[in-house]
Amino acid sequence: MNPDPEGRDPGDVLRELRGRLNRGLGRRLLLGALALLGLVGLFTSYAQVEPDEVGVILRLGRFAGTVEPGPHFRLPFWVDRIVKVPVQRQLKAEFGFRTESVSTRNTSYSASTSDLKRESLMLTGDLNVAVVEWIVQYKIKDPYKYLFKVKNVEGMLRDISEASMRAVVGDHSVNEVLTTGRQTVATQSKLLLQDLADRYETGVDIQQVVLQDVNPPDPVKPSFNEVNQAIQEKERAINEAYAERNRAIPRAKGEAEEALRSAEGYAIERINRAKGEAERFTRVYDEYRKAPEVTRRRMYLETVSQVLTGAGQKVVMDENLKGFTPLLRMDGADPVSAGAAQVKEAQR
Repeated sequence: MNPDPEGRDPGDVLRELRGRLNRGLGRRLLLGALALLGLVGLFTSYAQVEPDEVGVILRLGRFAGTVEPGPHFRLPFWVDRIVKVPVQRQLKAEFGFRTESVSTRNTSYSASTSDLKRESLMLTGDLNVAVVEWIVQYKIKDPYKYLFKVKNVEGMLRDISEASMRAVVGDHSVNEVLTTGRQTVATQSKLLLQDLADRYETGVDIQQVVLQDVNPPDPVKPSFNEVNQAIQEKERAINEAYAERNRAIPRAKGEAEEALRSAEGYAIERINRAKGEAERFTRVYDEYRKAPEVTRRRMYLETVSQVLTGAGQKVVMDENLKGFTPLLRMDGADPVSAGAAQVKEAQR
């Protein structure tokens, strides 16, 4: 009995069924491939640029422009590729040391190596050696130059930073680099570094150069500290001398001014006294001309009164007085008054 009602060969039926299955599977595979291709195209056509970044569009590897922060669509299937450049982020490069971790409590640095010592060891203008550690803080100002003008911008920046710092340190003495000239060294190094960065078209803007730590080499630190101590003692002695001078000079000027004013006052006093005595003499002379005898007696009595007041203890007795016994007063009374009283008593 033939199982096919139409009388077909079973082999032909199987082949037909297999063909139908293959055609359905091919359509499904084609649809799946198209869907996958659409997803890949959609995925590769969207790009998100962060707020602190700028997107550089590379179309088949060639620069095609830049895009601002935000969502953007590009040609799919990697025809357009967006390279994100952090233009608003402040970057830094460390020289002479490396920071391993930063926390609110403690900051750890990597161990000193020969490379770190080499980049921080510098020769100053007075042929001394100093260990200079510094930080360069910079931003990317031109994404195109940053990506395409220099192959390794970070390496180039480190090289020109070290060159500029060595050039500036070589123009200053070791004392300036260690103490008073640190800010000047940092400022000059920043200007020179920016000039080199612009000349080599690195596309970076140098924000700040900070001298982190400047010390003499370890083998000469004790001697250097002794020299600094001697310099500080010298400065202290000079400052003390200036302070003493500042005290002595105003004091001497004050004493001289005082002596001058005293002399001027004495001169005025003598002149006024002389004028007063001359005026008094004139008045006495006028009175003498009016009454010579009275004026003469009054002048005599005034003169005797002044002389006797300063003469001390004196007893004046009448030479004709008889039976008078001199008595020395011991009760502190005025001898002149007592002597006058005795004379009056004896006269009675």
